[in-house]
Parts: sequence; structure tokens; C-alpha cells
Amino acid sequence: MKPINIEEATILIVDDNHTNLKVLCNSISDSGWEILVATDGKSAIEQAEYAQPDLILLDVMMPGIDGYQTCQELKKNPLTEDIPVIFLTALSDKFDKVQGLLVGGVDYITKPFQTEEVLARLHVHLKLRFLTKQLELQNQQLEKRIEERTTELSQTLNELKQSQLHLIQQEKLSTLGQLVASVAHELNNPLSFLTGNLDFTTSYVYNLINHLQLYRQHYPNPVVDIVKNAKVIDLENLIQDIPDVISSMNLGIERISHISSSLRTFSRTDISHKVPADIHEGINSTLVILQHRLKSNNKRPAIEVIKKYGDLPLIECYPGQINQVFMNIIANSIDAFDEDVKEDFHANSSNKIIIQTTFNEDNEWVIISFKDNSIGIDQEVQKHIFEQFFTTKMIGKGTGLGLSISKEIVDVKHHGKLSCFSVLGEGTEFVIEIPVK
Repeated sequence: MKPINIEEATILIVDDNHTNLKVLCNSISDSGWEILVATDGKSAIEQAEYAQPDLILLDVMMPGIDGYQTCQELKKNPLTEDIPVIFLTALSDKFDKVQGLLVGGVDYITKPFQTEEVLARLHVHLKLRFLTKQLELQNQQLEKRIEERTTELSQTLNELKQSQLHLIQQEKLSTLGQLVASVAHELNNPLSFLTGNLDFTTSYVYNLINHLQLYRQHYPNPVVDIVKNAKVIDLENLIQDIPDVISSMNLGIERISHISSSLRTFSRTDISHKVPADIHEGINSTLVILQHRLKSNNKRPAIEVIKKYGDLPLIECYPGQINQVFMNIIANSIDAFDEDVKEDFHANSSNKIIIQTTFNEDNEWVIISFKDNSIGIDQEVQKHIFEQFFTTKMIGKGTGLGLSISKEIVDVKHHGKLSCFSVLGEGTEFVIEIPVK
């Protein structure tokens, strides 16, 4: 909307009396305004809609539709409803001021006309019209600026949220990676010590046993004290159990070594560039770290993990970040089973997490599915599970960042897709789709 210039205003005069029209035109001709003329209500309505005058002088008494009806029609039309209307009435006419205001008139001028009065009233209402338009224009500009500013603030807020998420994600991965790497490093030193010494100990023990057997072979009748001591220490069972004890110690050291290796695999911090990685290795290392949570406890039975691994190529990715996604998803499933205990859900059935991997050769994408048979997620909750700080867990039990960070890692960092499918009472499935390159 463009503001009007009072000196360049357009005025529509509506009167069926040509003498009145001539007098009015002569009265205002020197003001520089453009003057339009209509002799009846119908043509006045048409001209007002077409020419959009800044003000209308409207005679009350006219043939056909009178001034009141004409004004009503003008106010019904969105194109002419804002144009101010000043009624023209003779002193002898029965002019109802209240009716004139009710139908939309802003003022009236009585005949015979006085030039000074006509000009004064026109100036007042044109100025009001001008100020009204100016106000509308400023309001539109203000609304536009507010809208633009709101959009900018919304974008800025979104960028801040993303930056915050990135910082939290990086800090979380960095802290976790350093912690896990530190634990793995600390395990390695005593582990190497135990492994080396156990090899020597095994050799020494077997040599001693062989030496003892030689004594028994060449001196079959030992003195009484030796016979008594052999019974006290249960020598025969001791000789038989020692190999089993050593074998058990070897298994324990191999187990610790496997855990240490899994910790190093999980905590890979390749954040500067993507590297080829074995997805199955990452999943397995995550399961080793979460093994203690998968075991049975006094509230629920153990959670069985069923692996249905396909033949996958190496994937170019950030391994540490992808492992973090695996950790978040599997940990959420375990939390769901723990919640099931409170709901008395699956009380008599087994807890299962099925991990399935497939390779789509058509588009060269890897698909990783984590499906559990927990209580499932409500449809309304599903709409918000990837939002930052959204959590259904008790205070202190969850930050609401695990899945939002996972979504960021998969969708943004790896140009993939993380989806959730769940049916309440049946279970939940998280599906990760990632391009190989």
C-alpha cells in the first residue's frame, strides 16, 4: 500500500444536480486535486471500485439508490470499504445524522455550500486518510520486519541448538573415548605381566609335577611324614586339579584381553576424517561393554542377543561415533526391559534383542536393525524421541540427548537415516541406513 499525497488526492463527487456538481468543482478546482464525477449511486460504486478515490462526496437524495444505500454498498466491498464518505445534504432535506454515521459516513456538508467549509472539511478528512494509510503502511512494514526478525531468531536458535548438540556430542565422545582408552591402556600393562608370568608358571608347575612323579617312581616307599603330608594336602587331587586351574586362569586372561581389545575398538576417535570400518566389529565391541547389563538380575531374566549378520563390506565412517550410536540404541533397549519389570510386562517370556545386518547392492547402502520385544513405545512419544532433551525416563536416569545425538551422527555426519518403528505391547525396532561411501 502506497501512502497518498494530499496535494495529489483524488475526490469522487456524486450528485444528480449538475448545478451542485459545478459549484463543488469550482470550489475545489484550485486545490490541485483530481476530480471524478458521478450522477447516481450505481455509477458511483463502479467508479469508486475502479478509480479508488481518496475521498467521496456523496449526495443523500438521488434517484435510484439513495446516498445511504450507496454508502452501504461501498462499505460492503473490500476494495472501497476504507474510502471515507462525506454526505452532501440540503438544509431542506430530512437528513438523519445517526443513520449516516451508522452506514459508514464520516461527516456531512450542508447545501448551499460555503467554499471555506468544504475545503476545510476535505483537508481534515484527507489528512486523516493520509495518516491512516501511513499507519497501515508502517504496521505492514513493522509486521514484515517482525516476521523477518522472528525467522532470523528462529534460524539462530536452531543453529545454536545444533552447535550445542555438536559440542555435547564431541565432548561426550571425547570424554568417553579418553576414559575407555585409558581403562584399556591401564589393563594392558598388568595383562601383559600376567600373560608372560602365567606362561612361565605353567612351565614351572608341570616341571615340578614331573619331578615329583620321578621321586614317586624311584622311591615308592617314602617315610611316614611324607605319606601323612600327602594325605593332608590331598596330593592326588592336587596333581589332577592344577592343569584345570591353570587352564581357567588362561581363559580369564583371554577374557580380559578380549574386553581390552573391545574397549580399544569402541573408543576409536577418528573424528578428523572417515576411515573404512567393520560394522560387525563395532557392534560386537559394544555388546562386550554392555555385557554386564545383559545378564539376569533379581528383577528380570537375562536378555538374549540374537545376531543375524549379513555379508557386509567395510564402510567409510567415523567408527567411534557409529559405535556410540550402537551403544545408545542397545542401552535404550536394555532400559526398556528394565522398565518392563515395573509394568509386569513379559513376566513369563524371554527378553530378546535381534541385531540384523544386510547390504543393499543396488544403492550400496548398509542396513542395521536392532529389534527388541520390550513393551514398545506409544505413538505420541515416537513423534518426539529424536528431539533434544526429550526423555520419558525418571529425573537423573536420562538426559534426552542419546537418540538426538544418534540421529545427528547418522543423518548429518554420515548422510544416512535413523528410523524408529514401534508397536505398543509388541516391541521396538531402530533401523540405521548408511551409505558404504
